[in-house]
Amino acid sequence: MLLRRLFGKPSGASPTPSSTVAAVLPADAQQRLSLRVSDSERLHCGEIRLCIEAAMPPSYTERNAPPRERALSLFGKLRVWDTEHNNGVLIYLLLQEHAIEIIADRGFNRHVPQAAWARITERMCEPLREGRYEEALEIALEDVTALLAAHFPPDPHRPRLNELPDAPVILG
Repeated sequence: MLLRRLFGKPSGASPTPSSTVAAVLPADAQQRLSLRVSDSERLHCGEIRLCIEAAMPPSYTERNAPPRERALSLFGKLRVWDTEHNNGVLIYLLLQEHAIEIIADRGFNRHVPQAAWARITERMCEPLREGRYEEALEIALEDVTALLAAHFPPDPHRPRLNELPDAPVILG
């Protein structure tokens, strides 16, 4: 499953190609998000990866590749597809393009209608337009957590394996 939504330019100074993710999501915010992913994953057997990128690499921009293509590439490179239950989710935020991409693996996608993903990205748009990046990502984590907990609850008879790192992937 793929869902893309453009969130529009944030009010005030919007990210430019020279902006870094750290300018809009400082280290302490990144650490809080990492803890939120860790807390989330105690409630289900899925895996969540956050990836925030300032701008697409030149190899993508030179050929006008859409953010979706980059998100799919990162879904593979970050091994989100490679979880035991095929229930990984990538939440990708591309600052320069003002784009959100959510990619859910096939095991998870069978359970969640497109409208649910659309609601998540819609809820993220206002805080993103207002430059509240951490809040927008927290909304996504909260909503994806609820979906994962409903469809992939933890198995009380098996220890929880953390298959992927919890820290956000920061590119640029």
